[in-house]
Amino acid sequence: MSREPFIIHSGIAAPLILDNVDTDQIIPSREMKTVSKSGLGDGLFAGQRYIAGREPNPDFVLNRPDFRGATILLSGENFGCGSSREHAVWALGDCGFRAIIAESFGEIFYNNCVRNGILPVQLSQENIAGLHRMVTINLPEQTVNNIAFDICEGDKAMLVGGLDIIGLTLQNEADIDAFETRDAGRRPWA
Repeated sequence: MSREPFIIHSGIAAPLILDNVDTDQIIPSREMKTVSKSGLGDGLFAGQRYIAGREPNPDFVLNRPDFRGATILLSGENFGCGSSREHAVWALGDCGFRAIIAESFGEIFYNNCVRNGILPVQLSQENIAGLHRMVTINLPEQTVNNIAFDICEGDKAMLVGGLDIIGLTLQNEADIDAFETRDAGRRPWA
């Protein structure tokens, strides 16, 4: 399976500089009316984004005109903590986010981001504070506006290649076939 590769991305960065933003805040359970990835963006940060039903909260960063169309989200420590709700990542993707830059991430959330084509970048509070509205991320060079960041090679390969876990596995199809052939010769009963 493939998706849009993440090579170099420039976009508007919306600052939601809060610590411990959990997956229930990212998408409240009342907003999860589907198992499809499509349409979940409407529920993204619904508890903060809307007032009185679905009236947009003008004070919420994603409703401000200067951050409409943001594709990068800036946050604080422990972003995506809480339950392992993959819908949170789906909602971010459905709203067009390609990257989340935070001080740290919930481990399951981080992995869900990578597996769904969203780049999670960990930077210091000082580096995040120094980012402005327009941000450029170069994944092959591992930089955000020339600030270096770390990412494991497997995660980087998935994102740069536009691969999901199945696509990444299929890159080793010849090795898998060779192993199965050898194994069948060693264990014909299997």
